[in-house]
Amino acid sequence: MSARGYRILFWVGLFLLVLFALGLVQGILLPFATGFAIAYILAPVVGRLERLGLHRSLASLLVLVLFLVGVSLILVLLVPLIQGQILQLIARVPQFARWLQDQVGHSILLLQEQLPAEDVAKLRDLLGAKLGEAVVWLAALLQGLFTSSLAILNVVSLVVVMPIVVFFVLRDWDKIVAHIDSYLPRQSLDTIRGQARAVSETLVGFIHGQALVCLILAVYYGIALTIAGIGSALAVGVLIGVLAVIPILGVTTGFLLAISLAASQYGTWTAILGVVGIFVFGQLVEANVLTPKLVGDRIHLHPLWVIFALFAGGTLSGFVGILIAVPTAAVIGVLARFALARYRQSTLYDAGYIMRPEEPVERLTRRG
Repeated sequence: MSARGYRILFWVGLFLLVLFALGLVQGILLPFATGFAIAYILAPVVGRLERLGLHRSLASLLVLVLFLVGVSLILVLLVPLIQGQILQLIARVPQFARWLQDQVGHSILLLQEQLPAEDVAKLRDLLGAKLGEAVVWLAALLQGLFTSSLAILNVVSLVVVMPIVVFFVLRDWDKIVAHIDSYLPRQSLDTIRGQARAVSETLVGFIHGQALVCLILAVYYGIALTIAGIGSALAVGVLIGVLAVIPILGVTTGFLLAISLAASQYGTWTAILGVVGIFVFGQLVEANVLTPKLVGDRIHLHPLWVIFALFAGGTLSGFVGILIAVPTAAVIGVLARFALARYRQSTLYDAGYIMRPEEPVERLTRRG
């Protein structure tokens, strides 16, 4: 095997080893992954303050404190505003249950006119059993979500560990980059640096684009559902905007909540169809305008690859995998495009042209 082949084998083996190690510790990755992501976003601001003459440690601490204060202010302003609407949402749960029960009862009456009594009784028992199983499953899911030791550990680690990670990464950002740069193979230094810049630009574009999409979706759904007269509309809009960080999850959760609110508040199919129309229009705009223009053009990924990345990330690493699925896919896309460009410049790609027979060329020459 040539020296180039050994280098490729080494980097592939190192990559697989890193993936295996991350898989072993994926349960504690959330605060560290979040900390690195926040530090990556805030690092340019710290660099500017350092160039203005501020010490790196002091600049890192100042930026971190301002970031935490900003997040706290947003929570202080939004939580009281949304709290009342969430309480209204919880208070309407019995109304929605009664409306759903009435709809099921009405459907059973219609079936009684069409089916024998024995079949209707079996269907009623089956629906009752399945609804009971669904309620038990949902209760167990919520209980596990809020009481499991892993969930509590993740919340505590985000509050305590994440700011520490952000500070140290911000303070040592230049040292970390220089240290990694010192281990890069010298013969490929310019190439690796160029691809690193391309990856950085892709990630920055994704973060900025996704933030704008989340903000626009929160404003749209909050205003549209308020105009439609849906209670807790602002809370639903903000929830959609926050969860839109994970594609599909935000709009799906908001749609189910809005349908439940419309059913419990009005109890008519007209209100439900109005909510469906709001979400259909919102999804058409998001899928055809917002995401392609603000996110897709910056990360150069087809929507099918985004969906595949979400499923793959969730399967491999759970919730953390879903969070990092799209950025990871964007990085892989940058590297894959580079590899394909190199392949098209190689003799392996041109081999087919070299080995073609020369008869057609000679025939064309004779005709000329």
